[in-house]
Parts: sequence; structure tokens; C-alpha cells
Amino acid sequence: MLLQRFIDLLQEGWSSVFVQHRTLQRALEHALAITSVAGRRTISRAILALGRGQVDWTADYRLFSRREWKPAALFVPVERAYLARYTDPQAPIGLALDDTTVARAGTHVPHARWHRDPMSPPFHVNFIHALRFVQVSLIFPHHQEGDYGARGIPVRFVESVALNKPGKHASDLERAHYRTARKKKNLVTDACAVMSDVREDFDRLGTSHRVLIFAVDGSYCNRTTFKALPERSELIARARKDAKLCYPAPPGSRRFYGEQKFTPEQVRQDESIPYHAIEVSIGGVRRQLRYKEVTKVLWQGGARRRLLRLIVLAPTPYKLSPHSRTHYRQPAYLLVTDLTRSAQHLIQIYVDRWQIEVNHREEKDILGVGEAQVWSENSVGRHPAFRVACYSMLLLAGLLEFGVPRTEHYLPLPRWRKHTPKRASILDLLTRLRVDLEEAPLLAPGFDQIAENLPRVAYG
Repeated sequence: MLLQRFIDLLQEGWSSVFVQHRTLQRALEHALAITSVAGRRTISRAILALGRGQVDWTADYRLFSRREWKPAALFVPVERAYLARYTDPQAPIGLALDDTTVARAGTHVPHARWHRDPMSPPFHVNFIHALRFVQVSLIFPHHQEGDYGARGIPVRFVESVALNKPGKHASDLERAHYRTARKKKNLVTDACAVMSDVREDFDRLGTSHRVLIFAVDGSYCNRTTFKALPERSELIARARKDAKLCYPAPPGSRRFYGEQKFTPEQVRQDESIPYHAIEVSIGGVRRQLRYKEVTKVLWQGGARRRLLRLIVLAPTPYKLSPHSRTHYRQPAYLLVTDLTRSAQHLIQIYVDRWQIEVNHREEKDILGVGEAQVWSENSVGRHPAFRVACYSMLLLAGLLEFGVPRTEHYLPLPRWRKHTPKRASILDLLTRLRVDLEEAPLLAPGFDQIAENLPRVAYG
């Protein structure tokens, strides 16, 4: 049963996170209830699913506002499962890092700010009142086990709080202090701290010898990220096409940077540099990509004196229909700190980075991360992290219980689905979890109340 595996993972993995047994039990109840209910994922709906609508509910809210527990510790079972599944000591560990916003319209919500809306059209930038989080997803390379696409399972969801900008009546000294503090506390510095925290987690798990490779987008391709990269970690960053690069100065010269500058776009247009063809797995299908490579380059404005590797991905042709004209995707320019590993391995990790975008969509659109109506300083950041941790544990439970492919254990697809997916979706897992809830005798002791109340809330 998926339900039994889910409960066992929560009990075993979170027993060291919560000090008191009653706090652990309440956290397990909320994890199961808020994952299985239909509609908005609020704490009040979880309380109703637990059958506690007529009793004092303050303890359920205090679980997120006053109890002492660290959200990062909730993701340790995912890291352990990854190390147990992929045991090659020489293989690097691929991770995807990105930030996302969770909409909170209330003007009195702590840490909520106006941010640029990523869904706004390119011709008009809109704004959204939201909380901002930095997420790291561990990439499970299922394409090594067959014709399956990789899957990202989150291992961090950390709130990034922006500094308060001085008002129009602020003094020059206050504005100067703000500019100084902003250099030390911003989205990029928070992301670097998260990367260091993940590196420490894997060191504590006894894998200090394995290299972490972080795949990031262009917003993290800057001087701060390259400077604060943790030890035994590498970076794959998408760069601008007009970044000014150069080679090291010739031996015997007093200069360190070469005088001749070039850009990634010039490398793509340079016909003297040949393209190489490789095969990578995209969505469980082997596809061919072409790339150019230039090694041992320097980026004076970003990585400074650190040698980098430039990989240029050629525009990929595609058709909207079999008889339509051929379109081309935009080229990609990657700056990589790893100078020795094969380009195919690095490009595969960058392609798998897309899984973190899938995580963002499932977390907010399907699982309702950020829908809880909480206003406490601690709760506004901890409850979304708790929800993402429940999402990670559900993905992990499905992987451990049924494996990678979509087997007959899941409910049949509707007749209008022409193609059967190769792996289970998050909706498949949620449906299987709700069906298992109807089989109350197989539940672990202590969860009988959820079995009695939750199905009516989920399907009502």
C-alpha cells in the first residue's frame, strides 16, 4: 500500500525532527490530512479531516508557529534514499536550484513583498504580492534505469526575505546602510547559503567524497554565486550570450587575462569550432543535441580567476505538426566550473534541471503550497516548507513502493488518454493514496480517526 509506505517514511524519517512524541504524531496527522484533502489546502480543512472541528484548534496552529523543529531536517529521508539507490562513489550528485514566489494577497502577512510576476507577458511586466522561496531539488536520474525521464524531488524550500527599502523620507545615511546590507543579504546570497547547507547535509551522511553539481538559470550566473560556491561542488549556469570572456594571458606575460575578448554568441557563430553530436534523455526519449565546447576560459566580470568551461548548445529544430514548417529553439550558453567531466554528463544534468519547474507547478497548482491562512512570523515560512516536504515524501513513497514505471497498481486512465505515461504522475499518487485511505484496517495504529473523516472531506 502506498499509504502504509507513506506513513512508515514519515514515522521513521521525522522521528528525530520533533522532540516530543505528541508533536511528531500531530505532524504526521497533518502531513497525511493536508496531502489527501481536496480543494484548498488550509490548516482548517486539515483539522476538519482529522475530526477535530469541535475542539480547541490552537495546538494545530502552534505546530508551525511555536514548536522547535527545523524544516530542512524534514528532507533528510529523501537524501538517504538517493544515496541508497545510486551508490556509485565516483558519480556526481545532480541538483537543480531555483527560486519561486508564493502569492499572499494580505497586506499584513509578514515578509510578503511585491515581486515581478513570472507569468506576466514579455511586453508588459506585472507584479505580484507574494513570499519568495529558494528551492533545491535532488535529481533522480531514472533514465539510467530505462526509458524513463528524470524526476526532481525537493530537498530544500527556504524562505528568502527581502530587506525593507527605506521610504522617501529616509535620510542619506539610512539609504547608504540599505545599499550596504543589500549586498550581504539578497536572493543570491540566500541561495548560496542553501547550497552550503545541502553540502553539509551530504557530508553528515558520509558522502563527502561525492561531488555536488548544481544546475541554475541565468539569474544565478554572477560573481556572488561563483565566489560562494561550496567546496566539492560544481556549477552549471546558463550565461548571457554577450558575456565578455577571454583566455588566460600567455606564459611570461604580466597580465593574467588575455587581451582578446570574445562572447558565447561569437563562439556559436565561429565555423572553425566544430559541433559535436550527443544523445541525452529528455522526457524518457533519447534525443540528439549538438554542442560546441571551449575549455579553460575566464570571465573577468563573474568568476574572476577561476577557469571555466563554455558549452554552447545549438538551436534544436522542432515541428508543431508533421506537415508544418520547422521551428528552432533558442541556443543555450552554459558556463561550467567542472573541467574534467564529460560534456554529455554535464548537459544531461542541465537538461534534467527542468524537473524543478515541474515541482513548482505541482506544489502550487495541485498541492496548494501557500494556501494556508497563517500570519505568524514562523508559520509563513515553515508551513510551505512543511507542505513541500510532504510532497517529497509522497514522491519518494511512490518510488519505493511501486518503482519508476506506471504499473497496474495505479487506477486506470480515462479512455480519452491515447498514450499511457511511462511513470506515475503526482495525480496518480494522490488518487492511489485516497483509495488506500478507504481500507482502514490496514492503517497503522493511531490513524483510525483520519480514515473515518478524511474520505468524506476528500471526495465531498
